[in-house]
Formats: sequence, C-alpha cells, structure tokens
Amino acid sequence: MQHQDYLEQAIQLAADNAVSGQGGPYGALIVHNKQIIASSANQVTRNLDPTAHAEVLAIRAACLHLSSFQLQDCILYSSCEPCPMCLGAIYWARLAEVYFACDRTDAAQAGFDDSFIYTEIALAPQLRKIPMRQISVPNALLPFTMWSNQASRIEY
Repeated sequence: MQHQDYLEQAIQLAADNAVSGQGGPYGALIVHNKQIIASSANQVTRNLDPTAHAEVLAIRAACLHLSSFQLQDCILYSSCEPCPMCLGAIYWARLAEVYFACDRTDAAQAGFDDSFIYTEIALAPQLRKIPMRQISVPNALLPFTMWSNQASRIEY
C-alpha cells in the first residue's frame, strides 16, 4: 500500500465517525512494517474525555500492540494535521513519520480552531488565559532527585 491508501483509510474512519455520533470527524492509524497495527477515530464525546483524539487513541493502541512506549519504527496517518496535544504525544512516542490529509486551516473552517492553543503555548505561563503560576516549594525537586538516584529506572 502507498501513503495515500493509508490516508484514505484514516479519512474513512473520520467520515464514519462523523456520521455515527461517536465523536469528532477525525481518524488515525499507525503502520509498522507496512501493517496497520492500530486505528481509531476521535472519541471525545463518546468517552467524555477531551484527550480521546484519534491520534492519541491510536498511539495508545499501537504501544499496547508492540508492548512498548516508543514507536520509532512506526508511521502515523491522520485525516487531519495533528493538534498541539496530539503533536506532543507524537513526539513523546517518537514516531518515525506522520502523514496527514487536511490541515489546521481546514479544521478551523469546520469549527475546530486550534490557533488559540498554538498562541497560548508560545506565551510565558503567567501570561496565558488560564492562570498558571509556579510556586516555590522546598522539596519540589524531590521526585526528580529520587528518579535520578533510581538505578533501575527506565529511561524515556
């Protein structure tokens, strides 16, 4: 199969989801060694979970399938350009490549505008619309110290 074939499947997942009422018009799948190992549609409204985006759910399923928290040898195909949250998940999962069909402008025209989030990310925490304030606490670094001293830790 070609990249376009996988994208067409992701688009069909999104289209089917759009008419099913199970979630938003997004679909994603993950391919490993030319085999689809995970696929999902958006399930935000179905699961009452704002993080249940198609890409995140597909990443979770692919990680379980491969028994790994990293997907270096995998490709993600998405019906639309990943949002900022999904982009973070993609980098954390260390996917090899990402292909998408629609872009963020197309999503905005359909009522899914992420430009606000992209703008917020660039701001210092104290300047964001949702107040974010760092508080100095004497033992704040304790978890990182404990982690650094743990010989059996799993790096990621």
